[in-house]
Amino acid sequence: MQPSTRMHIAARAPHPTASLAPRSGALATKGRVMLPTLAWLGAAWAVSFYVSRQLHGRSDSFDKIFAQQNTPEVEAARKRDLLVETYGDPRNSLLNILGWTK
Repeated sequence: MQPSTRMHIAARAPHPTASLAPRSGALATKGRVMLPTLAWLGAAWAVSFYVSRQLHGRSDSFDKIFAQQNTPEVEAARKRDLLVETYGDPRNSLLNILGWTK
């Protein structure tokens, strides 16, 4: 055999680790799509869980503080100053995030 023929035959032989390489297909494509999606969903859940816990903790501490100050005189002054009869109670507003769970 001539040297060029041997080189040509060696180039056609499969690489010894070719069977270990990931195969492209439906399973490999699903894995490439699912892993980042699951990571993103997990991170979003963790952030929302953390924010929710912080809001509930802050809401509970404010509730304790305000419960000590809720006297009939304070409530009457609040209703008068915030014009509750005219504009409605701001505690029931959609923007009152801390009051949503109550």
